[in-house]
Amino acid sequence: MRYFFLCLAILISLASSAQELTGTQLLEKAIKYHDSEKSWDSFRGNLGVTMNTPDGKERISDLVINLPQEYFELRSSKDGAKLKQTLSKGECELKLNGSTTISEEDLKTHRLSCERANMYKNYYTYLYGLPMKLKDPGTLIDPKTQKKTFKGKTYLVLKVTYEKEVGEDIWYFYFDPKTFAMEVYQFFHDESKNDGEYILLSEEVEVSGIKMPKNRAWYYNKGDTYLGTDILTKALSL
Repeated sequence: MRYFFLCLAILISLASSAQELTGTQLLEKAIKYHDSEKSWDSFRGNLGVTMNTPDGKERISDLVINLPQEYFELRSSKDGAKLKQTLSKGECELKLNGSTTISEEDLKTHRLSCERANMYKNYYTYLYGLPMKLKDPGTLIDPKTQKKTFKGKTYLVLKVTYEKEVGEDIWYFYFDPKTFAMEVYQFFHDESKNDGEYILLSEEVEVSGIKMPKNRAWYYNKGDTYLGTDILTKALSL
C-alpha cells in the first residue's frame, strides 16, 4: 500500500511539473516581477538614454514620461543642434535651439514633425513599459507558451501578435523560468525570412517601483549583426 501511494505521489508530481503556463499566466508572472505594485499606469519618470553604435557615434536623449498627465517630452542633440519635442494631451510643440520658429528646411534636416514626436512617444513608452504594455488593447497573446534555448540559456517564451490596425510584426518575449524576468525580446516582419531584430537585456534599474532594463543591445536576426546599445544612464521618479 505504501508503494502504491508513493507511486501515486510521483505521478501527481510529474503531472504537475508537466503542466505549462498559459500565455496569460506567464505574462501575469512577468508583470508581477517587473511591476509588483502595479505602478505603470501612474508612471512619472525622467529617463536619460545614451545610444552607442558600432561606428563610435553616441546619441543622448532625455525623456520625460508622465502617463497620468498624458505628457511626453524628448530632448536630444544632433550635429550641434538642440531638439525638443513635446506632446501634452494631444498638443504638439517642436523646438530647435529653443525656438518654435523653424524653417521648412530645418524641419526636414532635423526630421522634426509631430508625427515623429508621436512615433518616439510610442517607441519609448512601449519598450520601457514592457512587459506591462502587452496588456494594451489590440495585443494578441498566444495561449500556448514555449521553451526555447537562446544564446545558451533556456527560457519560457511568449509569442505576441497584434490586431492589424495596431501592428503586423510577430514578437517573442523570453523570460527567466525561475524569476520571470524579461531578458530578451525579438521581432520579425516575416518570420520565414528571418528578418527583424533581437534585443538582449542586461542589468536592471528601478524607477517608481518598476524594474527596467539598463542595457538593451540590438542585433539583426539574420547574421547576428550588432546594431547598437541603449544605456539607461539616468532614471528618476517625478
